[in-house]
Amino acid sequence: MALLRKINRVLLVLLVLMLCLLLRSTLLRASSRLSITQKASERTQAQASAVRSPGTDNVVPVIICASEERVGATMATINSIFSNTDASVFFYIVTLRDTVRLIRQYIEKTTLRHIRYKILEFNPMVLRGKVRPDTSRPDLLHPLNFVRFYLPQLDISHKKVIYLDDDVIVQGDIKHLFQTKVKQGHAAAFATDCDLPSTHEMVHSIGMQTTYMGFLDYRKQEVKDLGIDPRDCSFNPGVFVADISQWKKQKITKQLEKWMEENFKQNIYSSAMAGGVATPPMLIVFHDKYTTLDPLWHVRHLGWSPDAHYSESFLQEAHLLHWNGPFKPWNYPAVHSDLWERWFIPDPSGKFSLVRPDSDG
Repeated sequence: MALLRKINRVLLVLLVLMLCLLLRSTLLRASSRLSITQKASERTQAQASAVRSPGTDNVVPVIICASEERVGATMATINSIFSNTDASVFFYIVTLRDTVRLIRQYIEKTTLRHIRYKILEFNPMVLRGKVRPDTSRPDLLHPLNFVRFYLPQLDISHKKVIYLDDDVIVQGDIKHLFQTKVKQGHAAAFATDCDLPSTHEMVHSIGMQTTYMGFLDYRKQEVKDLGIDPRDCSFNPGVFVADISQWKKQKITKQLEKWMEENFKQNIYSSAMAGGVATPPMLIVFHDKYTTLDPLWHVRHLGWSPDAHYSESFLQEAHLLHWNGPFKPWNYPAVHSDLWERWFIPDPSGKFSLVRPDSDG
């Protein structure tokens, strides 16, 4: 009997060991399946995140505004950029809350659905007490015209960005503009108004200002105290490359707000002057503190006259065309509107339409 009990105990131990081995094997297989599932899930989430978020590596970030009245212009700019590059471009489209749905519909229902983008809402309340009402060019007082002052406050994660107005067309490869090296200690790169001999004839023919005298009221003591020579070349802030790190370090936004508030109180410039109310603060803050862009990356003044034309050969060389001024290429009259219209995508909602001699608009 004693021998039988010993045999039973041994068999019981063996049975327990077998059960433990089976349980361990089952747990290992389950763990392996769970690990694979988790990794697959992580890959899926990472891929989804890559679509939603641009990251910062090898991406060309472009900031552009889209107002309800000019949404078709913004889409033409985006289309020209996207069509002329193989770079990974990410568009930050800044707008007011009421226009978000219109923008998303414009993109998703047209060929622009292939772009990578994010819509950012701008709060116009930040401009309270900083912008003086002016009736000579009310379009220049639109809240989105001041987005360029607040780049670091936007929901972006890039150290360097391109800012573009909505009345430009990009004919070159945008990655070459992005490759502009902003000099050490500078927060931005602009094209000066005296930089391109080919534009001088156009500028003089339409009476455009190319110096600080055309933007600031030198009768005001606040302007005199700046010590800026009125003959210094001005620049147009509708196209620039910004170093966000330097912008923050130098507190550029605070400096710009200071001059907006000063003008609100003293009226040291007005939109009746050549650059409106968004250009003068930029001219003051960035005077002698900016890198110069290749002038072919900002061929401008196309919107200042319905009659003055550039030569066709010069326009073909230009990497970027800017219809700054009152004569926009989606309206009539305007010059070189054919170069703009080739990139226009009709608005699926029908709200934005071209004005042409034979149209009812």
